[in-house]
Amino acid sequence: MSGPLAGIRVLDLTTVLLGPYATQILAEYGAEVIKLEPPEGDVVRQIGPERHAGMGAMFLTLNRGKKGVMLDLKRPEAREEARRLAASVDVVVTNIRPAAMRRLGMDAATLRASNKALVYCGIVGFGQSGPYAARPAYDDLIQGIAGIPMLARRQSGEARYAPLALADRVTGLHALSAILAALVERGRTGKGQEIEVPMFETMASFVLGDHLGGLVFDPPMDGGGYARLLSPDRKPYATRDGFICAMVYSDGQWRRFFAAIGEEERFAQDPRMANHAARTRNIDAIYAELAAIFATRTTAEWLALLEAADVPCAPAHTLESLRADPHLVAVGFFTEEEHPTEGRLTRMAPPVRFGNHDRNIPRPAPRLGEDNDAEP
Repeated sequence: MSGPLAGIRVLDLTTVLLGPYATQILAEYGAEVIKLEPPEGDVVRQIGPERHAGMGAMFLTLNRGKKGVMLDLKRPEAREEARRLAASVDVVVTNIRPAAMRRLGMDAATLRASNKALVYCGIVGFGQSGPYAARPAYDDLIQGIAGIPMLARRQSGEARYAPLALADRVTGLHALSAILAALVERGRTGKGQEIEVPMFETMASFVLGDHLGGLVFDPPMDGGGYARLLSPDRKPYATRDGFICAMVYSDGQWRRFFAAIGEEERFAQDPRMANHAARTRNIDAIYAELAAIFATRTTAEWLALLEAADVPCAPAHTLESLRADPHLVAVGFFTEEEHPTEGRLTRMAPPVRFGNHDRNIPRPAPRLGEDNDAEP
């Protein structure tokens, strides 16, 4: 592998989605990532559809670019093999609970005793100095405790999780950035360190960055929440034949929008439209009016009109139409891969490009224990 992380070795002791997402990107950046799995394999191997057992679609996406080693850490000799492997790498990443890692002798203190330069990243549900430290954590639970379903309820009347593994992926990106920062510091000092990346605190920060609002002040000025994001009509607008996404935001964009539909005086005479603060105070009513306006034309008509007026807009893709988006096609976002056992696959190219390196073409996701003969 080429890339800015070429020469960095990573032992991936992660499972499901959060940790594997972080280590997937490390592999895309050029690191040698060795994924260690138990004899039954990572549970995400079973998330279909699949052509062969243990090679589900999500596993194939999350674990491309990695080597695959299978070890039964219940066996003392396997634990010794894992510790020898850990002594040869630059980074260990795990989202296994810390107590279990200590029982296995794979905790930061044990591994760093023989590898002082090791960067050890432990991804946990909750910060280990707090009362929730030992609690289990899954994406749905963390979305809930971070307030996302109740924000959805304020907006739409129904408490719902985001239809994405949002907490896993956001926390995975924080883990990635922390690992990279630790490697930069190690480059200056020669010393590794232990990193703790908690899901709850990460998502609390993520959510409250938008919605802390008047709770910033002491005493609070309101109950928190960003009004525009919580407006019930903040959603794709229904057109005569489908949906469109439009963002009329700045004074200029609002002026051009009403000019484009031939109602300039409506904007000029409505005090609710006077400036950004006034629009924010009246956002529910304004978005409801926009919804009624968008229902009067087809999606194609709106896209042409808004693009001509320089008002931000985009189609509301389905998963199927997203695959055919002309921009993604033009930039080579989707590529074809021949997997040695799974046949032809469509995969996403790494979205980040480094000017000094060709875009990496990661190796296919490994079969269970594929690299046991080569590693450790």
